[in-house]
Amino acid sequence: MTIKRAALGCAVGGAIVAAIAGTGLLQAEASKEVNIYSYREPGLIKPLLEAFTKQTGIKTNVVFAKKGLIERAAAEGRNSPVDVLLTVDIKRLADAEAKGLAQPVKSAQIDANIPANYRDPDGNWIGLSQRARLIYASKDRVKQDTITYEELALPKWKGKICARSGQHPYNIGLLASLVSHLGAEKAEAWARGVKENLARKPAGNDRAQVKGIYSGECDIAIGNSYYMAAMQTNTKKPEQQEWANSVKLLFPNAEGRGTHVNISGAVLAKHAPHAAAGLKLIEFLASEEGQRIYAERVNEYPLREGIAASERVASWGALKADKLPLEAIAKHSPKASEIMDKVQFNLGPQS
Repeated sequence: MTIKRAALGCAVGGAIVAAIAGTGLLQAEASKEVNIYSYREPGLIKPLLEAFTKQTGIKTNVVFAKKGLIERAAAEGRNSPVDVLLTVDIKRLADAEAKGLAQPVKSAQIDANIPANYRDPDGNWIGLSQRARLIYASKDRVKQDTITYEELALPKWKGKICARSGQHPYNIGLLASLVSHLGAEKAEAWARGVKENLARKPAGNDRAQVKGIYSGECDIAIGNSYYMAAMQTNTKKPEQQEWANSVKLLFPNAEGRGTHVNISGAVLAKHAPHAAAGLKLIEFLASEEGQRIYAERVNEYPLREGIAASERVASWGALKADKLPLEAIAKHSPKASEIMDKVQFNLGPQS
């Protein structure tokens, strides 16, 4: 009986050791991948993720959607597979934090590479690149080379502006900055004035607005800087190169407070199953190599000091960025959304 018990004890003990070893093995294997929910288009982040995998050996699994990923992660709760959430604006970063989806990131490497004003003080989100909200203007029909956002509401632009949805985070961010600078009443008057100057109901993405200028539907539009580079280099859809060639870029308020800028950024998910791998990804995106890829291949403005914009982006002109804190944009975003609804921006002019 003693021998049998001893044998049984050895068998059980061996099974426990094997289970522990197996668990360790599974954890080791799990650390070789990272799950990403991305609001960023796959083509834009592909060079970054390929470089990350090459450097670390960690596989990246990406779920892309234009909207709803924050809500999806919140609904999944502790069972969510997401490790890192990649967003395209400060509003979504703030939304993820507000919904309790973030865990604080503590990394000396990130702190050294990304200036403090582009990071949440508590580490709940990290900015990774900067984009400017510029004016696309017809080379043939717009003679001026300077402009302000405020000017877009003047009667001179009646029927000459194209825009995407007023509720899109890019336009909400811009309007939130105007709420901060001008106050809610003047920002509402601006939104109403721009709406009445639209050539049509808001529709499409930023590229579609450039197409509208090319076709003569409108003379100017508001768009993010990196879309211009994406069109200029699009060999798969050469018609977009023609659209891009029909416009010039104007940096609004360059002679005053500066051009409105927003950021792309990352959140390390609160219940990340591969948190260590997720942190490595964010550290890579903030690293010198990652920031160079943002600049040279994604054609966005890097946040790491000492990394220059690409030659293509630099050729458009110098960016004087509005110094408005990102927290102010996040704070005033709900009011901006309310204003867009109040003036019925998405119904177009004379509605």
